[in-house]
Amino acid sequence: MAVGVFDLFSIGLGPSSSHTVGPMRAAAVFAEELAASGALDRVASLRVDLYGSLAATGHGHGTMTAILLGLEGYHPEKILPAEVEERLAAIADTGTLQLAGSVPLPYGVKDMVLRPLTILPRHTNGMTFTVADADGGTLHSATFFSVGGGFIVREGEEDAALKELDASIKDLPLPFRTAAELLGHCQARGLSIGEVMLVNERASHTEEEIREGLLHIYSVMAECVATSLKRTGLLPGGLKVRRRAPDWHDRLLKENADRDPGYRDPKYWQEWVNLIALAVNEENASGGRVVTAPTNGAAGIIPAVLYYALHFAPGMDKASQADRDDTVVKFLLTAGAVGVLYKEQASISGAEVGCQGEVGSASSMAAAGLAEVMGGTPQQVENAAEIAMEHNLGLTCDPIGGLVQIPCIERNAIAAAKAINAAKMALWGDGSHRVSLDEVIVTMRETGKDMSSKYKETAMGGLAVNVVEC
Repeated sequence: MAVGVFDLFSIGLGPSSSHTVGPMRAAAVFAEELAASGALDRVASLRVDLYGSLAATGHGHGTMTAILLGLEGYHPEKILPAEVEERLAAIADTGTLQLAGSVPLPYGVKDMVLRPLTILPRHTNGMTFTVADADGGTLHSATFFSVGGGFIVREGEEDAALKELDASIKDLPLPFRTAAELLGHCQARGLSIGEVMLVNERASHTEEEIREGLLHIYSVMAECVATSLKRTGLLPGGLKVRRRAPDWHDRLLKENADRDPGYRDPKYWQEWVNLIALAVNEENASGGRVVTAPTNGAAGIIPAVLYYALHFAPGMDKASQADRDDTVVKFLLTAGAVGVLYKEQASISGAEVGCQGEVGSASSMAAAGLAEVMGGTPQQVENAAEIAMEHNLGLTCDPIGGLVQIPCIERNAIAAAKAINAAKMALWGDGSHRVSLDEVIVTMRETGKDMSSKYKETAMGGLAVNVVEC
């Protein structure tokens, strides 16, 4: 199916969409297929092979535990953090998982086979699930690839998936795969970029469903921030990274102690943006409930820039709740349209193109969303998206210890500020510019191809090897 706004903004668990959400989703699909096959009661053994980046940074990204939950039948968008803790504790205590939720099988993280130096042809994030009967005969086996943003592709179905995608895009009322095509629809129909996206979304959802769905997505983003601000201490994983968001929040509230609780002093706009980005990504790093936007590693950028739009954009201090809701919907539709361009023309996977595909694409999407809600023309919105990505080109993915903490958390805050600046620069222009968004997206894709694998979410280069972990 054509990529839609609810594919790019989906609810899941931290710390990584490609290394946590995708593997859990693949394992759940495998478990469901096994149950449907009628062979579940004959399963005597299980084998899970992880390849490339999944194997290299799987422990830090929670890949193995996510797979265990998926094999029990849990999906990332439905399971709650409390259930995660309960089931993982039970598996650790008993050494047994409930395959497809019903068949007890001795299996744990230590039983998974890690192949970090073996890269399967389709993608570096490969995984194979195999179950056998008591005689060793294979009952069911499948290989999946986690291709970024929680999206998964089954080995052998890549061509069919691409054909289905092409067909579904053509069936859209206003199909587009490039920014040029998107701007063409805007000009021909007199629509904004967000409105073009809305027309396409209406092909599969009612307008009420779209509005309610996007407002729910935003509510989960806000809930993620609220949860993070209540959690103190150190992030898990051994790097001893201290949570900063609660202290920063207290400090900002003290600055406004003599004002209305909802007041936000404009001179502290960047501190508030930094706070939201840090809060989301600290929650993500601890395995909390977040929205992939479009990935977990970049999950704080769009909420932070949307926070800026709701609290610091001109006129928002007097806006009604209905106007604020309209802003959220318009922002996310526009950001989603730009996200489609990255998903279709390049990649949003850090393991495939480096962090430019995660933080870079999120910054570009956020810049577009902000430019649109601040009254930008389609050309200015496209320019904002282009500026943001142009200055994230070549960004490497080098998490220390394979954890989505350093430099990932601060990187979200920096990229959020870049997005806001990109939107403001575009709005001060007339929309004309020398480098197009399509040219930047192609450049990002080609840069990712040229980038050494050690800088693509393997924790084998950059800060990951030049900074002592403890």
